[in-house]
Amino acid sequence: MTKRISYAVFLFLFCAVAAVTAAAQTVTGSLGDGTVGRGETQRGSIVLNIPGGLHVNSSRPASEYAIPTVVNVRGPRGVKVMGVTYPRGKNRKFQFSENLINVYEGRVSFPFRISVPQSYRGNTIRLTATVRYQACTDEVCYPPRTKTVVINARVV
Repeated sequence: MTKRISYAVFLFLFCAVAAVTAAAQTVTGSLGDGTVGRGETQRGSIVLNIPGGLHVNSSRPASEYAIPTVVNVRGPRGVKVMGVTYPRGKNRKFQFSENLINVYEGRVSFPFRISVPQSYRGNTIRLTATVRYQACTDEVCYPPRTKTVVINARVV
């Protein structure tokens, strides 16, 4: 009976640590200096921070089983979001795959641009970015996650 309890406690702790590890990535975002002019284009960036010991599949992981990273940025009506750029990843070999997998490690930036029309009536804009990714260790991959970040900027 104590073996069963010990095994259950071990399994619970292992799952808890795995869940925390899989959620350890942080997502932040910025838009220039926090202001954008009417009739102008501004650069922004979404940043995914991946702790040591983990990696995230790139936007083109080159494996049919690896779930790619996808970044979506949306703005209010009239504000045009242009082209999220995905950086190149690193090709790595892992124990769980026979082939190389293209991954992101450390701090990864996804630049984008927005355009605010001259006729925009608001004094602020609110961008919502979602990042869908699959985090892995060198031995195992966790279920995919989606994190959201909101970026507010003043319109001048």
